[in-house]
Amino acid sequence: MSGELNETPCSGRVHIAFFGLRNAGKSTLVNRFCGQEVAIVSDTPGTTTDPVSKAMEILPLGPCLITDTAGLDDEGALGEERVRRTLAVLATTDIAVWVGDGFDKWRGRFAVPVIEWRREDSAEELKKRIAAIKVQEDPGLLDGLVGRGDRITMVCPIDESAPKGRMILPQVQVLRDCLDKGATATVCQPDGLSRCLDGSSLVVTDAQAYGAVRKTMEESGSGAKLISFSELFARQKGDVAEYRRSLELLKTLKPGDKVLVAEGCTHHRQCNDIGTVKIPRALKKMTGCEFEFAFSSGGSFEVGPDVKFVVHCGGCMLTRREVQRRIALAKAAGIPIVNYGMLLSAASRKGGES
Repeated sequence: MSGELNETPCSGRVHIAFFGLRNAGKSTLVNRFCGQEVAIVSDTPGTTTDPVSKAMEILPLGPCLITDTAGLDDEGALGEERVRRTLAVLATTDIAVWVGDGFDKWRGRFAVPVIEWRREDSAEELKKRIAAIKVQEDPGLLDGLVGRGDRITMVCPIDESAPKGRMILPQVQVLRDCLDKGATATVCQPDGLSRCLDGSSLVVTDAQAYGAVRKTMEESGSGAKLISFSELFARQKGDVAEYRRSLELLKTLKPGDKVLVAEGCTHHRQCNDIGTVKIPRALKKMTGCEFEFAFSSGGSFEVGPDVKFVVHCGGCMLTRREVQRRIALAKAAGIPIVNYGMLLSAASRKGGES
C-alpha cells in the first residue's frame, strides 16, 4: 500500500494510448515500449479485448499511463463493444500512437497529437518523439487564490467515510499544490477550526462541513475566503459557470424526475455515503421533492434520455479531458450538471445540509 500512496494518480499522468487495426502490432509495440509483457501477443485477430494500461515514467514528459487497445476494425456484436471501449479510451487520451496502416479512415476522430508508427521504427525512437510533444498541463488547484508566504487552513473531517490511516486524494492534491506555491497549510477537523484561523487567507473545507465551517468563521470574525475542495476541482477540471447555471435550474425539477449521481472512481460505499445518501438528502431539502435516482461509477458515463439532472463527483481520479467530455455530453443532451461540492455548498447556504 505504501508504494501506491507514493505513486502519481492516473488523473495526474499523461495518457498515451496505442490505436490501430487488428494485428497491426499494437501489443508487441506496447510491450517493447514498456520493457515488459503488459499485453498478450498473438497472431490471432482480436486477441486484445479490453484496454490494458501500465503506469510508467517517460523523461522529460514525466508520469504517464500507457494503454493498449483493441483493433478499431473489429467485427460482430462483441467486436462492436470492443470498438466502443477503444473509442472511450480515445476520449481521455493526451497523445495517440497509430500503429500500422488504415489511419486515414479514422483521422477525423483524433483531436490530440498523433504519432504514426511503422514496424521498422524502434520503440526508443518512439519514446523520443513522444517526449518531444508538449502536453498542456492542468491549472493548479490554488491558482489565483494563494501565493508564496500565504497561509491556508484545510478542514478535513474524519468520519465513518474517511479511509483509515490516510487522507483522501483531493486533500493530498490541494496540500501538494499549496507546498508547490510556497504557501503554508494548517490541517484540522471542523471542531478545531477556530484555533487555526488566525493568519489564514483561505479556508478549504470538505463540502459536507461547509455550513459548520462558515458558522465558525462568522463567529470568529475571520476575513478569510471560504471554498470547498470540490469547488477547487470545479475550477481546475470542470465548468464553474455551467455548474452555477445548473444549480439555478434545480427549481425546475419535478417530483419523480430522474437524477443521475455519477462518480469517477469505484469504492466501498459506507452507511452515510455521500453519493447515495447525502446527495439525495440535500436535493430533497433544497427542493422539497422526492426524485428517482440512478447511480454510476468508474469509467462508464452515459446520460439516458429520461435523466433530468446530473450530480457528478469532483473528478479527482479523472483527467480534465474526461471531466470536460462528461460535461459536454450532459450539455449536448440539454441536461444540467453540477458537481458534489458545489451542490452541497449551495445546500448548506440554504440550510439543506449542516
